[in-house]
Amino acid sequence: MSSKPYDGQEVEQEVEQEFELEEQEQVGFVIDEGQAGERLDKVVTEAMDDPAISRTQVQEWLKAQAVTVNGQTGKRNYKVAAGDVVVVTIPEPEEAVIDPENIPLDIVYEDSDVIVINKPRGLVVHPAPGHSSGTVVNALMYHCKDLSGINGVLRPGIVHRIDKDTSGLLMIAKNDLAHASLAAQLKDHSITRKYIGLVHGNLPHDHGTIDAPIGRDTNDRKMFTVTERNSKHAVTHFMVIERIGEDYSLVELQLETGRTHQIRVHLKYIGYPLAGDPMYGRNKTVALKGQALHAAVLGFKHPRTGELMHFEAPIPGDMNHVLSVLRGR
Repeated sequence: MSSKPYDGQEVEQEVEQEFELEEQEQVGFVIDEGQAGERLDKVVTEAMDDPAISRTQVQEWLKAQAVTVNGQTGKRNYKVAAGDVVVVTIPEPEEAVIDPENIPLDIVYEDSDVIVINKPRGLVVHPAPGHSSGTVVNALMYHCKDLSGINGVLRPGIVHRIDKDTSGLLMIAKNDLAHASLAAQLKDHSITRKYIGLVHGNLPHDHGTIDAPIGRDTNDRKMFTVTERNSKHAVTHFMVIERIGEDYSLVELQLETGRTHQIRVHLKYIGYPLAGDPMYGRNKTVALKGQALHAAVLGFKHPRTGELMHFEAPIPGDMNHVLSVLRGR
């Protein structure tokens, strides 16, 4: 959905819109013709665009009368119509207790404002409802006591994230000033984020750009896909580093935007999915626990000093082993 401010007055209904009223903890959007006839609970779940918010959670909000349609309390089985204005008043989250855990962290850089870590494959970045342990956040809370509170109790200090089975560089804010600065840099695409990925197939072009909007897959809400419907602008640049026989290519991937599963979805879309990807890849793949994707380069402007910071993390051992085996065939 495209973003547009909402002032509580008339809403132009010629195109689909989404608006956020952060100070009122509300999210609103206008139903487009493509959504007409769908159940309200389904539409709201898709519009929230957050894997942590399930359809069951949305139904609870509807029971609590936290969702309105054209100013009236919404019912979960209401079939929406084009032009309907839906507003969700997000309830205050229940108090959660996230315990510090002595989980080793590979700290690449740290000062009083930011931490940069090299996350191993298999480590989840932040807790989710019902799963409050064994994450980067638990480890950070053990390591330091001063994390930004902007993203709430479940995601303190987390400005961006990488998938559980993607390894590599992650930046964390230790205070709200740092968080606001880093978030603003993400928003204006000034942060450098380069990944190394192993893909199936021999890419015919040495470099290119994938410019294709990404939205939630209507057949499986845990997955994302390239679609024009309820989607967000997404751009990934790629450059071939090495072609390994006829079956694989090692590529550098640079994010211009940062949508959920963006690289994985874009590579599947062009027909060269990541090796080892359990959601978007192929059945016959490499001996790796998760997708062969590593966040290798991270660059940003320091939130306090303005200094340009640049970090690199080498390809991890498990991925290097896969590459050695493939090269030796």
